[in-house]
Amino acid sequence: MTSAPETLERSALSASLVSVVLPMHNESEGIAPLFARLVPVLESLGVPFEIVTVDDGSRDDTFARLKAARATVPGLKVLTFSRNFGKEIAVTAGLAHTRGDVVVVMDSDLQHPPEAIPELIGLWATGDYDAVHARRVDLDHQSLLRSAFSTAFYKSFEFMSDVPIDREVGDFGAYDRKVIDAFLAMPERNRFNRGLFAWAGFRTTTVPVTMGERTTGTSQWGFFKLLRLAIAAITSFGTLPLKVWAVIGSFVSLSSLLYGAYVVAKTLILGADVPGFPSLMVAILFFSGVQLIGLGIIGEYLGHVFSEVKRRPLYFVREAIGFDETQTAPASAPAKPVVEVRR
Repeated sequence: MTSAPETLERSALSASLVSVVLPMHNESEGIAPLFARLVPVLESLGVPFEIVTVDDGSRDDTFARLKAARATVPGLKVLTFSRNFGKEIAVTAGLAHTRGDVVVVMDSDLQHPPEAIPELIGLWATGDYDAVHARRVDLDHQSLLRSAFSTAFYKSFEFMSDVPIDREVGDFGAYDRKVIDAFLAMPERNRFNRGLFAWAGFRTTTVPVTMGERTTGTSQWGFFKLLRLAIAAITSFGTLPLKVWAVIGSFVSLSSLLYGAYVVAKTLILGADVPGFPSLMVAILFFSGVQLIGLGIIGEYLGHVFSEVKRRPLYFVREAIGFDETQTAPASAPAKPVVEVRR
């Protein structure tokens, strides 16, 4: 991975503050290795920086270790939630508490290599791009089941949504301040951050990055969590599933009318006969299943509406360490989705 030194010398970067957002959940064992690699990379940029960590309701001592790390890690700021709200919300909270002209979002398990940050920021500093994403070049390292699920999700999302999402682009990227402000201006509760960044638009490019392997802890993304995120993403960025069931309903109704006409004609010509019970049960069970699936999809959309109209805060901050008072209520979120609880 190159560091693009000629790009980093540009005045656009020399006058900038760099922010790094790190969502964390039960990552206590990986905190020391993470900062051991991240801090030297940020210091090599030669510009001011801040590291905003978000403890997403960890059950281990992640928060305690983050507080202790403030003694040795420059620019480290710590948020901790009142409970686990999920990674998408944790990233949102971290972005809302940044002040940087360019903001880097990355995972905390070192699968996103900190050494790629200079190249990401270097392309941003040229002024040609507002968002620079890391393009994963080693997707084959995933398990067969996870790879198949990922492929199915992206194909479904592409088919059902008007927002293009690149399968090889993850959460690792560098974003201009105006992109972050646009992202925070979207206060919906059912968040798919990559979709929101894509929907916002702006000038975007990618950098190929070889992702690392998790060295400590275990992944928090099981199959059912991924499935919930996939459903939320598809239903948040497209209404095609609803339209599909309108087409299916019309087809079933038309088929029923044609079959009814056939039965009437057959009865008039050949007389009435005794209908078969098995075929009747199969038809009832089939169409009942179709109706239940359609109701389930409608219910998913209705659940999104129900969640939005309640207008609950996105999250509650139990404790914030290292922030100025002006950062406790971000002005870039007009719907005021942030509520903090101080000790």
